[in-house]
Amino acid sequence: MTTNFNDYSLSQELQRALKDLDYSTPTEVQQKVLPHALKDEDLIVKAQTGSGKTAAFAIPICENIDWIENKPQALVLTPTRELAVQVKEEFTNIGRYKRIKATALYGKQPFRYQQDELKQKTHVAVGTPGRVLDHIEQGTLKLDKIRYVVLDEADEMLNMGFIDQVEAILAHVEHREVMMLFSATVPDTIKKLASNYLKAPIDIEVHSEEAAPKIEHAVIEVHDEEKTAAVEKIAVVENPDTCIIFCRTKDRVDALHDYLYDREYSVDKLHGGMDQSTRLLVMNDFKRGDFRYLVATDVAARGIDIENISLVINYDLPMEKEAYVHRTGRTGRAGKQGKAVTFITPFEHEFLAGIEELIGFTIPKVDLPTHEEVEAKAEAFDKKMQSRPQKKKQKNAKVDANITKLYFNGGKKKKLRAIDFVGTIAKIPGMTAADIGIITILDTSSFVEILNGKGNLVLKAMKTTPIKGKQLKVHISTSSK
Repeated sequence: MTTNFNDYSLSQELQRALKDLDYSTPTEVQQKVLPHALKDEDLIVKAQTGSGKTAAFAIPICENIDWIENKPQALVLTPTRELAVQVKEEFTNIGRYKRIKATALYGKQPFRYQQDELKQKTHVAVGTPGRVLDHIEQGTLKLDKIRYVVLDEADEMLNMGFIDQVEAILAHVEHREVMMLFSATVPDTIKKLASNYLKAPIDIEVHSEEAAPKIEHAVIEVHDEEKTAAVEKIAVVENPDTCIIFCRTKDRVDALHDYLYDREYSVDKLHGGMDQSTRLLVMNDFKRGDFRYLVATDVAARGIDIENISLVINYDLPMEKEAYVHRTGRTGRAGKQGKAVTFITPFEHEFLAGIEELIGFTIPKVDLPTHEEVEAKAEAFDKKMQSRPQKKKQKNAKVDANITKLYFNGGKKKKLRAIDFVGTIAKIPGMTAADIGIITILDTSSFVEILNGKGNLVLKAMKTTPIKGKQLKVHISTSSK
């Protein structure tokens, strides 16, 4: 097996990005997928959450993207908004030095904003089926240059009832060359979908050697009214740095969050009843390590890419047995140890048996920690509760550290294009095209990323350097756009 990304003959831009992201050794799924994906072969990949599968399809797509082409060349479908944002970020990070532009398309965000994004040069469109289909039907997402289609977390999309929308989208993508399907489980519905749309696909199964053996599973039987107290006992004894607690409904999330908050836990919540901007803020805060405990519905099981979640508590059994795999896959990632504790009521043993049949092993039954066990760990728990959570290292920190985003007061209305900025800036002494990142051209303004710590050099030069004969105002941007 390949143990180094250099062995894949990737472009210098991608090699550099992977190095800056600390992607040193390919994971098992990357080792199995990359040789085929780089040769543009159709794939069905069975792999658990946390296996590195997003990079497995993002790397070959970024490698083969034609930067000159303005229309999207890849379409990635995801079941949740959070996952769409995460996948978009992965494409942006991996494709940074190739200036790959990815756009996320999802509900609860203004359609017009996404429409304006799609008017820009967009190489990769990532989105949820409903919103992607809306853009197709409105004519705002052009499909005639799409080469790659990826169905990410395909089983979850089907579980969430997106099958008709997915098929409607696929019917519109007539010129695709490559289709890749990634799924934690491959039920008959997935096999049927694959047989209808994929051409002689290569089946790849990744045994979760990197994740599952690192997870300690346990089941505790409790009555429903005892669950809240049980959470506290588990929290004290396990004393996790980072923990996700899954509830079945948003009302139960709200109730448990309020209970823990009142007891001064470092806690926040996430569920589908919250507006999208708040959800994204909570996600980002959790990724940064601003709080230790996240109480969530299954909406979070698909959108959080954090390497050091040490504990998952299933406050409620999931409605779908496949969701157990995705919930517990939040922990034990990147070779680290993790623990998954599941509460069941006396009436739920049949549901548990279905989960055990799916995962292929019996989950050990354990008792709640005793009063003595809780007391013995209470001092250490209180000490951690009173300390600030340790900020987590962001994997894109190195990539972003030397980037300056510049604002120019000219855009489409002044007939400016991305290539005009590249041509002008690359001629500045000490600059090359490789020092220029993502360029966004709006109607009356433009944003240009300058890489490699050369932002001030370009800023100074462009104050007196015209673009297409026009002298533009320029300053460092504070916009996140």
